[in-house]
Amino acid sequence: MRNGGWLSNLFGLGPRLHVAHDAGTGPAVVLIHGIASSSVTFERLVPLIAGRHRVVAIDLLGFGESPAPPDAQYTIEEHVTALAQAIRRLHIRGRFVLVGHSMGALIAARYAATRPRALSRLVLVSPPIYVAQSELSAARERATQGLYFRAYEYLRANKEFTIRAAATLARFAPIKNLLDVSERNWRAFVLSLEKSVETQTTVSDLTAVRVPIDLVWGSLDVFLAPSGIRIVSKLRGVTAHRVDAGDHVIRPRMARVIATAIDSAS
Repeated sequence: MRNGGWLSNLFGLGPRLHVAHDAGTGPAVVLIHGIASSSVTFERLVPLIAGRHRVVAIDLLGFGESPAPPDAQYTIEEHVTALAQAIRRLHIRGRFVLVGHSMGALIAARYAATRPRALSRLVLVSPPIYVAQSELSAARERATQGLYFRAYEYLRANKEFTIRAAATLARFAPIKNLLDVSERNWRAFVLSLEKSVETQTTVSDLTAVRVPIDLVWGSLDVFLAPSGIRIVSKLRGVTAHRVDAGDHVIRPRMARVIATAIDSAS
């Protein structure tokens, strides 16, 4: 980033996150997508809530049409700071529902923990929640979680393979442009994976949240660690919604569950 670098963005002087959608009236709902994606993540959800809410969808730092500052480190703190700056510019009146998908759920959890008066409800969709292996009593759970981290390390270390594999998967995705790992966002992808997904304090963040939390995930989601879902499901204030035959993508059935959770905040 020119003219002051990443710090200038923190003070509102740099490029702004792209607001991909802002329409409708009523209680506000802010949607934030996950890693290697964009606001198209919510293509199936928006029509279900548009008639009753002001719906806002924001592209995260480094993804979609948002800027990718060359000196950003893509820590969860930076993602949350950029998100908070974008939300302030929206001039939302009253409390709003924050919905995060995948990595966006981790960012949403930190936002909710650090800004307790902003939200009326927090909805976490398909969150890749990992905990310290020392907190997992079962050897099988420790081994399973270890597999995720080894897979992430391989993806980060093998750029050509990862970009090629992502392009192949994108061709079969039910939503156009749902998955994007490219030269443009490679640095954002790698650093976000390492510093916002692999290194996370989501369970701790959620214990500090003081609004109702809905946890939505698909029974066939291969990206989720069962131990993390189990732990969060038992936290105070959390309502768990398991979508049978659902995967990591927000398909129509999962979208309906999310819409119901959003409406329950009204």
